[in-house]
Amino acid sequence: MHGIALTFSRMIRPAVLSLALTCVAVGPTCVAQELPKLNTFNLIPYRKGDQWGFSDSNKKLVVPIRYDNVERFSEGLALVSLNGKYGFIDESGMEIIPLKYDSAGPFSEGLAEVLMADELGNLESGKAGYIDRSGKVVIPLKYDAVGFFPRSLYGQPFSRGLARVLLNGKYGYIDRNGKEVTPFKYDYVERFSEGLAVARLGNKWGFIDQSGEELTPFKYDKLESFSGGLAVAQLGGWGGYIDRSGKEVTLFKYEIANSLSDGLARVSLKGKYGFIDQSGKEVVPVKYDLAGIFSEGLADVNLKDSWILIDHSGKQLVALNYGITPFSDGLAVVSVHNKYGYIDKSGKLVIPLKYESAFSFSDGLAVALLNGKRGIIDKTGKAVTAFKYSFVGEFSDGLAMVELDGKHGYVDRNGKEVTPLKYEVADRFSGGLAMVKLNGQEGYVGRDGTEYFEP
Repeated sequence: MHGIALTFSRMIRPAVLSLALTCVAVGPTCVAQELPKLNTFNLIPYRKGDQWGFSDSNKKLVVPIRYDNVERFSEGLALVSLNGKYGFIDESGMEIIPLKYDSAGPFSEGLAEVLMADELGNLESGKAGYIDRSGKVVIPLKYDAVGFFPRSLYGQPFSRGLARVLLNGKYGYIDRNGKEVTPFKYDYVERFSEGLAVARLGNKWGFIDQSGEELTPFKYDKLESFSGGLAVAQLGGWGGYIDRSGKEVTLFKYEIANSLSDGLARVSLKGKYGFIDQSGKEVVPVKYDLAGIFSEGLADVNLKDSWILIDHSGKQLVALNYGITPFSDGLAVVSVHNKYGYIDKSGKLVIPLKYESAFSFSDGLAVALLNGKRGIIDKTGKAVTAFKYSFVGEFSDGLAMVELDGKHGYVDRNGKEVTPLKYEVADRFSGGLAMVKLNGQEGYVGRDGTEYFEP
């Protein structure tokens, strides 16, 4: 069983059309009321040389070029920096929150994290808190700034009313009023999933809920976040499962315990494989020599060197000549003698075994490798692009990043190259924009290939 791996990269945060909520007093109670919707898609970060401003989609400047760095608008405000200080502007370019902080994050649920360095100018040993959209400090700058670096791991934007912070080297959660929902005693806490968060005390793990209550004793060697109402746990070197009430629904006896997939979880005992359901019941006997995971109602299992497709009840449906990847878009990747193709749910080979590698279908398209080059195919096996690329990424906003001879660009779902392949780095599209790097400098491109930057 593997823990959750975290990777870090420069976060390109998409513009978000936010729907905020406020509370209106009605006698002794509160009634949720919608704040006005904020238009956050009008302006695009625009770079000229080493400085930034904002333009409209036609590249007409709206906010003059004067900042060292900017982020996209979030909840009606954009984070900007100049001379090492951070603040926020609105879409007219007015500095709503002065550029006085040493670092900051974008707004989320009406609050943004802000940081001030210590007296020696060290950011990592400074203090952090939260401000509202008027710039008022609503949660004091008292939390460990080191806990906010990188943002993707430690200090968190608010999500569902809670944020994870670090105080005196210990983790806890606060609400939007700054109330400490959990005690600051944990050596690590993860994000909430299905209303519960994995936490660690010393070298033991347990779960806490959103009120700060400890759902389980802190006795587990490893825990994974909840998925489908079950969490994988490890105790004494054996895997088992916990439900959302904290009840251990299986014995801790499995050599391998995987998360739920398509309603069932793969387990292994004494070298044999089977599946349990959400209640912990073994619905597919633990008798197979090998097993895949369920997807779209089917899984492949191996018994005495024979591969078989089974359904959720364990019924054997189709004999196969090979193992497969999980089904996606009704097709699964198969491999024979290092050649790859695709079968349908009847087990019929519908795309020939001719590729050196192949990936799962998504929305009717898949990436495959032929003669050492990557391309995109449709569900009939027709090549949508030429097989010429060294890399093809996943589609996002209808475009996929491709790489050829060390240069990057984008293709659409018809295989058309919508930008020249000239960028040193190209990120995924989100909200109609993608970050690219050209001649060592970053900038944004639109889905039509428009470049929102100039030398």
